[in-house]
Amino acid sequence: MIRYNLTVEPESVGERLDRYVARALPVFSRSYVQHLIADAQITVNGRPMRASHGLCAGDTVAVAVPPPQSVALIPEAIPLSIIYEDADVVVVDKPAGMVVHPAPGHPGGTLVNALLARYPDMHVSGDLRPGIVHRLDAGTSGLLVVARNDVALRDLADQQRERQMRKIYLAVAEGRFKESEGVIDAPVGRHPSDRLRMAVTPQGRPARTHYRVVEELGAYTLLELRLETGRTHQIRVHLLHIQRPVLGDPLYGARKGRPNLGLGRQFLHAQQLGFRLPGGGEWREFRSPLPDDLQIALGKLRASASYSI
Repeated sequence: MIRYNLTVEPESVGERLDRYVARALPVFSRSYVQHLIADAQITVNGRPMRASHGLCAGDTVAVAVPPPQSVALIPEAIPLSIIYEDADVVVVDKPAGMVVHPAPGHPGGTLVNALLARYPDMHVSGDLRPGIVHRLDAGTSGLLVVARNDVALRDLADQQRERQMRKIYLAVAEGRFKESEGVIDAPVGRHPSDRLRMAVTPQGRPARTHYRVVEELGAYTLLELRLETGRTHQIRVHLLHIQRPVLGDPLYGARKGRPNLGLGRQFLHAQQLGFRLPGGGEWREFRSPLPDDLQIALGKLRASASYSI
């Protein structure tokens, strides 16, 4: 049994219990949190409460998560946006909100479930992440490549390890930048006291993120970012490290003073992906347009920046 003890901060006063826990522990979906509440695995000040219970400052929310049960990989006919496919690889344009592979709290509805339904002959040995070379957070949209067999998986993994893949993201950061481009070079590892977060820490693994200012948007900045390494949450952690967190980031971003953009996730999109086709094949690059929700948010930021001039 895994247990969490959360203390409600003043900015969360009045928030629903299920919404608060899902935001504080984003590794679990809101529906899974509601299931825990129904099973009395979540209490407020030692008492079970309804999912709709409004919280008060200083409340202690205790969360007990049962040991994960084994999860079978079940094919699910979920629509996918396929950018490229051949006998070895699939390039997917992942929508925001889709989890890449099954995990506690997300037993189904993932990219892996959808791929197994679309490609029943897909054969990649491993655990619950067959063919997954690199991941995108659930709240991040954009491109990723998946291997359809073990040979392709090894080839793509080698390219990633040798930093031969090209990964470019678009993000809106909170704040302005003095330099039009730069490099954030800081090791990233598990947060010393919060297992759900990553952090810049001397004990972390080397991590480098190149950034370039694309457009200034008043108090915000549109950035193009190129990953030299691929650590978990690297862009989000690196931008927080320089006090320029990703706009709308529920885990690493500011909670106060955000513009009302109707944006339910972080403004982060994997726009470009380049790699060599497995088996010594040609170099290919793929691009993904900015999704509608980010386009709308960007338009609002531009309008607000123009109005404030």
